[in-house]
Amino acid sequence: MFLRYLGQLQHLLARAQEHAALTGMPEQMLLDAALAPDMLPFATQVEVACNFTLRATFPLVGLPIPAYGTFERSFVGLQQRLLRAERLLAELDSAAFDAAAARTIQAEAGQAIHTMTASEYLLHYASPNFFFHTTAAFAILRQQGVPVGKADFDGYHAYGP
Repeated sequence: MFLRYLGQLQHLLARAQEHAALTGMPEQMLLDAALAPDMLPFATQVEVACNFTLRATFPLVGLPIPAYGTFERSFVGLQQRLLRAERLLAELDSAAFDAAAARTIQAEAGQAIHTMTASEYLLHYASPNFFFHTTAAFAILRQQGVPVGKADFDGYHAYGP
């Protein structure tokens, strides 16, 4: 699931970059756009969504979460961040997830610390947080006039003109 939606985030970034080029909108304007003053901007929403794929999976296989890395704050830098996360996820041994059900995972949620079963962690914390930030990034693009829709978000839907 995370690999699929990292690909969809890459697609959304490509659409945003294309829109900026076609309209003359400065890249920085999209990167800095937010839904509300107290919400994270687009670039940070993408970064956090990307980081949640690592935060979700590595503890499930009993490995430390890898460093997120430092990337340029640009469309290219965000694409590089997404590609690196894809590579790290693809390198995980799928058999290592077999022991996940027996794990207890401690997670930081803002300033709170929670201890959860692996199932609770994945289904009630990590996955929802990933989709929260992915959806926020999508909504920011829509708000800024980037022509994206549900088909761009999930890659399954198709609609006529």
